[in-house]
Amino acid sequence: MTSLVCIFYLFKFFNDQFGFTLARLKLDDLSLYTAPQKPHYVEPAAGQLEEHVATLRKLVEPYTGWCQATVGKLKPKVESLVQSGNDSYVYLLQNHPKDFYARAGIIGFTGLLGLFLARGSRVKKLIYPAGLMTVSASLYYPEEAVTIAKSTGDSVYGYAVRGFAAAEKLLSPQSKDGKSSKAETKP
Repeated sequence: MTSLVCIFYLFKFFNDQFGFTLARLKLDDLSLYTAPQKPHYVEPAAGQLEEHVATLRKLVEPYTGWCQATVGKLKPKVESLVQSGNDSYVYLLQNHPKDFYARAGIIGFTGLLGLFLARGSRVKKLIYPAGLMTVSASLYYPEEAVTIAKSTGDSVYGYAVRGFAAAEKLLSPQSKDGKSSKAETKP
């Protein structure tokens, strides 16, 4: 740094004493630094591969738009599912209730026991494990079982009444006129 300052003042001294000036040169005056001619770049003709890729892009464009719209619709749902999974993880695995793992193990074991007992029929393989797991879960969590039973009891009763009415309608004997025997008897 000091040497640059010294050179500057030395140059200034010689310039003032002897009238020494540097001629300003342009880059074009120097033979080494001639400016090159501007190149004329010509775009090469599109090859067969580029044409096929362009055609493929045009064909796939509507589908990519559809996929982007679908992802836009599903993204909030997936994010809420991930958030509920994180919340469940925090509640069940980090702040779990007392004896949670033992209860979950017994409930899972009753499901496996139901699979073992339901050899043979596919219907049994659906009903036995689900039924045994429901019974064991209701033994460990009676308040939740009562709440679920109360909330679904009315709807199950309504479905049962409708099913009974449909079965009665199908199984009731009808006369040749198309009217049922109950309709013919008048009080």
